[in-house]
Amino acid sequence: MPQFWMEDFAPQMVWLVISFIALYLLMARVALPRVANVLETRHGRIADDLDQAAQLKAQAETVISEYEAALAEARAQAQATIAQAGAEAAAASEKRSAEVSEVLAAEAAAAAERVTAAKNDALTELRGVATELAQAAAERLIDSSVDTADVQAAVDTAIQQNASGS
Repeated sequence: MPQFWMEDFAPQMVWLVISFIALYLLMARVALPRVANVLETRHGRIADDLDQAAQLKAQAETVISEYEAALAEARAQAQATIAQAGAEAAAASEKRSAEVSEVLAAEAAAAAERVTAAKNDALTELRGVATELAQAAAERLIDSSVDTADVQAAVDTAIQQNASGS
């Protein structure tokens, strides 16, 4: 191997030192500062990105809190609207119930009047039938004619005694 020949060893060492120093200076003066600039730029960009991310996170938290507040307000308004609608429905129901009650009361009063009128008509008709029946019975019993006014007076007296006795 030619590297291990002793007569060529000293010049190889000189060239090794010269090459090492030249490469060291080239790296120290040219390549490393460029790498350092790239790393510094990258570090700055990362720091800016982190700051921007923190700002965006703060904005997102603000938006989320505003959204939650708006949602809570919307829920409260919905509950109020539902309560108001329920109250209005209850009031309308009560009003309708009162109207129906009034109509039913009026119909019941009219029906009571009709019943009373029918009762009076029936009593009047019954009085007439009772008068005719009593007159016919009296005429058969005594075999003579009986005055209609007397029979009506007797039937009226009997009806009044029955009404007061019951």
